[in-house]
Amino acid sequence: MARRVLALLLSVFLAATAFAADMDLERAKGEGLVGERADGYVGIVAPQADAPVQAMVKQVNQKRRAAYEEIAKKNGTSVDSVAVLAGQKLIERATKGEWVTDAQGNWRQK
Repeated sequence: MARRVLALLLSVFLAATAFAADMDLERAKGEGLVGERADGYVGIVAPQADAPVQAMVKQVNQKRRAAYEEIAKKNGTSVDSVAVLAGQKLIERATKGEWVTDAQGNWRQK
């Protein structure tokens, strides 16, 4: 039951962030500069990512962390477990050609 509630809250969070997605993030993903990590956060794929891209990744990850903390608190679970579940869902939703990581942190193109 708790896992189902957690999954529901996470689905709502992911749906909300999909509609409010920052175009810069989507563009950076499309250009192969950043991708979704299995731990629920965005990561820099390309070593040539400039300072604005790095700042955007940091900002996105701070927002995600805050949301994961809120969901974890409501469900009496760890932030890491919420983040990993989110990572799985975000990787599932990634489109063909986007970069994602596996559980070991290795980048691959979907």
